Amino acid sequence: MSNRVKWNIEADYLQACSCDYGCPCEFNAPPSRGFCHGMGAWRINKGSYGNVRLDGLGLGFAASWPKAMHQGGGIAVLFVDEKANPEQRDALLQIASGKAGGKPFEIIVTTFSKILEPQFVPIKFKINGREGSFQLGNSAEASLTPILNPVTKEPEAVAVEHTTGFIFQRAEVVAADKMRVSASGLEFSWPDKAGFVDRVKYNN
Repeated sequence: MSNRVKWNIEADYLQACSCDYGCPCEFNAPPSRGFCHGMGAWRINKGSYGNVRLDGLGLGFAASWPKAMHQGGGIAVLFVDEKANPEQRDALLQIASGKAGGKPFEIIVTTFSKILEPQFVPIKFKINGREGSFQLGNSAEASLTPILNPVTKEPEAVAVEHTTGFIFQRAEVVAADKMRVSASGLEFSWPDKAGFVDRVKYNN
């Protein structure tokens, strides 16, 4: 552990998955559909890996699990911002692969049986409170909006606090009105399902 490069990240995080609003996985319940298709992206506002600065870069993932995430057997692909130089690319892959240690990545990777070759793509973000979107090259995209009240059709302000959560501990609960992945054999689309928006801090 003492030989690991120290890293830290402060980022805006957007997530979308195949579960119903709120995602039962956050409450240690089975996924809404028995399996999990998910994607997420971090817009790094401030970060470093040793002496390598990571400010302004994007990192994303798409993944599929046959059952609940903690039961393993997942397949994942990482998306790294094409703007990253070789040192930054290596730093982001060391972090996201869990090799550098630190939550959430060292936990997430234990749920995968296969990690596909990373893709270096343009990553675009739009972030505005409970609204936002991200695009990972041409392979994946999601857009997030507030959940609408079924009676008044007004936007709802909902949040989940999960103090033992490893990806986030408190996040805005939103609707992913668009959620699509077509990358390296991962093919799914789950519009109008669960989404989350948060600002996170990670380190090892």
